Formats: sequence, structure tokens, C-alpha cells
Amino acid sequence: MNCIIIDDEPLAREAIEMLINQTDNLDLIGSFNSPETATGFMESNTVELVFLDIQMPGINGIEFARSIPKETFVIFTTAYSEFATDSYEVDAIDYLIKPVKLERFKKAVEKAHTYSKLFKADYANNKIEQVADDFFFVKADRRIFKVYFNSILFIQGLKDYVVMHTENQKVITAMNIKTICDQLPKDMFVRVSKSYVINVKHIGSVDNNTVYIGTNEIPIGSIYRDYFFSEFVTKKIVGR
Repeated sequence: MNCIIIDDEPLAREAIEMLINQTDNLDLIGSFNSPETATGFMESNTVELVFLDIQMPGINGIEFARSIPKETFVIFTTAYSEFATDSYEVDAIDYLIKPVKLERFKKAVEKAHTYSKLFKADYANNKIEQVADDFFFVKADRRIFKVYFNSILFIQGLKDYVVMHTENQKVITAMNIKTICDQLPKDMFVRVSKSYVINVKHIGSVDNNTVYIGTNEIPIGSIYRDYFFSEFVTKKIVGR
């Protein structure tokens, strides 16, 4: 997978380049100090993955990510944790806090590789075929998958697709997240951000900004927070 770096700090670019050099299956094809300088390169070259800073002079990373072609994945690299929720609103693959550790970096890259392989399959005719009491059939990758609601950990909207993360596989289909959300039991699933629907039965813990499901950290969007906590958390808290 080829990639570029966009960051206004020279030392930060060097740090990400070192991590890229220590990671298999990544080919660095460009390093830029601003979105403006990267734009021309991206218009004339196919870029598969962008490591993108957020706080930069001029166009910030969030704004720039909105203009990136849907075929290009974004991993944010920033010193500011408060932008995490915003990053997933623009379909970022992951959000890394500087200084980035190699193990965490490789985990983000592996996620990008996984989604890239999934997206290269033919999903043009994918759809939900049938909905029953406790499962539905989903057409994906020239097959029809029977997916039990209980097995779904969470669903992520990414680009023009949704990725169903189940207990033992990922199923991806060309569909918007609202369409699939409408097919799910309302007492089991809740939308917590523009990009995520979670199965409340699999929640391990929550804080004000994040739902933890296994090793996954799901950001809670500000416009969804009150409803999620009032309907699915506060009512279930055991009092003294």
C-alpha cells in the first residue's frame, strides 16, 4: 500500500517516516508540510493512504480530509486527543496520538490493509436480502451471509459502505449506515455517532466520549451523547 505524510512539523514527518520504514507493506511516495502542497501531487498520483496531521496553518486536517477521494484512506496523527470524534466523522481509518508507538502504528496500518482488501471486492450489488426475528441475510462479496444480531459487536460506516464487525468476521456491504440501522432491533442497537452503530449487549464500559467493546474504542458523537446515555446507560445504573 502506498502512502504519503502531511504534517507541518519536520520532526513529526521524520517520526512517521521512521515508523513507515519499520512496517511491512507500506511504500512512502511523498512527504508534505501542508495540505496545499500535497493537493497537486494527489491530483496526479493515486494515493492509497494518508498519514494526516490535524492542527496545521491554513487548511486543517479535518477540513482537508473532506476533500480526499473516497478511494483514499486517512489515518490521523496528532498531539490532540480532543479531535478524535471529529476524525471519525470524516471516515478516518484510525486516530493516532503523538508520539506514536510502533505497535499502535502497525495496528492502524493493518486495519487500513484489511479494509483495502475488502473494498477491492465487488460490492456493487450488495444489500440486505431478508430480515428475521434474530438475524438478517446480507449479500456481500458474491455470497449471502447469515448474520445474527447478537453476534454483531458494532457497525462502522466508512466511505460508501458499512462494515459489520461480528464476533468472528467482518462483513462489508455497499449501503449507508442509516439504511442498515433501520433494519436493526431498536432495543439492542443504538447509533452513537455519524459513523458508528453499537450493539449495547456487547458494551464493556463507557466514559463520556467513548464506548469500549472488547479492544475497540468507539467514539461518541456530541449530538448522539444525551440520547445514548439517557436511554441505554443512566437507566441501567445500579444505585446504592
